[in-house]
Amino acid sequence: MRNLSLDQLQTLVAIADLGTLAAAAQALHLAPPTVSLHVSELEERLGMALLLRDRKGARPTPAGLALVEDARRLLRELDEAVARARRVAEGRAGKVRLGTSSGVVVHQLPDVLARLARHSPDVEVELSILGSQQTLERLLAGQLELGIVALPLPPQGELVIRPWREDAMMAWLPAGWTVPDVVTPAWLAERPLVANDGSTQMHRLTAAWFAQAGHHPRARIELNYTEAMKSLVAAGYGAAVLPLERGEDTPLPAGVVVRPLAPPLVRRLGLAHRPP
Repeated sequence: MRNLSLDQLQTLVAIADLGTLAAAAQALHLAPPTVSLHVSELEERLGMALLLRDRKGARPTPAGLALVEDARRLLRELDEAVARARRVAEGRAGKVRLGTSSGVVVHQLPDVLARLARHSPDVEVELSILGSQQTLERLLAGQLELGIVALPLPPQGELVIRPWREDAMMAWLPAGWTVPDVVTPAWLAERPLVANDGSTQMHRLTAAWFAQAGHHPRARIELNYTEAMKSLVAAGYGAAVLPLERGEDTPLPAGVVVRPLAPPLVRRLGLAHRPP
């Protein structure tokens, strides 16, 4: 048996809904002979009667009614598939693989993802917790579509990198310490430090801030997880230099005080992706 025609199935559904071939022809913008041909070809291919015709019109046979029910589902699924493909083509649906740091995931992304879910519910975001260098490597390898990375960066092959946001870096200090109103490199270099992992842009940024004042302190521990660093600060293990990513109305973790740096230091983030 040759493949069935979607046009023929659509014609059969229209006849079942409207009760006459003439009404179906008008609704489908077809000539009446074309509607009759669709039905006869469909019946011939299936080897069964699908419609009962009389002077009042046409109604499905039991076999025709079963086919109409399945045809409705098939046509509905086809419409949904076409609409889904159109949304993907327009960038309103599909999967986006995103690489970024744990701090961004905790503080910046929740609001962004919530807005995306409201406005583009068919876009699925697959998150990977990565450092900036790992994110860039995966972008270049085609394993990610989008990355949030620390700036500045040298040119990265064909990748497009543009600024996204800036956050003030602050001194995160144990609440039990006696601390100044403004923290300098000289003061902080004499305290135990909890630092970002040496492979990160955050580590290089902080090290440059100390080095410009002639200081090269060694940290008690280096980590690559911002929330763990804050927990160690709260426990009194040491001080950290981290961005203040929370909203003004969000309380700080218990056991932590935050002070501005002098000179000021800013963490810059960018969006990286392959060219369209």
